[in-house]
Amino acid sequence: MEVEMKIRGLMMDPETKNPIVVLKDVNGTAILPIWVGLYEASAIASEIEKQATPRPMTHDLIRNLLFGLEAAVKKIVVSDLKDDTFYAVIWLERAGELISIDSRPSDALAIALRMDCPIYVDDAVLKTRETAAVVEAGSSEDLRKWLESLGDEDLGRYKM
Repeated sequence: MEVEMKIRGLMMDPETKNPIVVLKDVNGTAILPIWVGLYEASAIASEIEKQATPRPMTHDLIRNLLFGLEAAVKKIVVSDLKDDTFYAVIWLERAGELISIDSRPSDALAIALRMDCPIYVDDAVLKTRETAAVVEAGSSEDLRKWLESLGDEDLGRYKM
């Protein structure tokens, strides 16, 4: 089962100073933090803030390629968590054929924003989110509690 999520914030981990993309269930009941690289965080932030660049960046180029190939991104799914690493799948449709593409979640999220497609997380991944949050951050129980206590006013407060 897949749960529809939205990007609710992009922030810096207060302990490790690594970027975190915070996904929140559209019903507001589940939160999934995913630690990402600086480049990917920048690509996500630039699309959230609708910042134009003089030349296409990597995820913009992918969007342009998909349009040129007449392929639509139907959805992205954060599909698994193995060995402390999140996995994602980009689901494309082209000429009536459904195609799945393996992806890092950070790249899939950057593309989802550019293609305006839904974001889903597999229910099994959400069930392990507490473990994932602590393992990914390499931090304490305090970080897990802090992430779970974030309200809408907190998300996005921390600039990249």
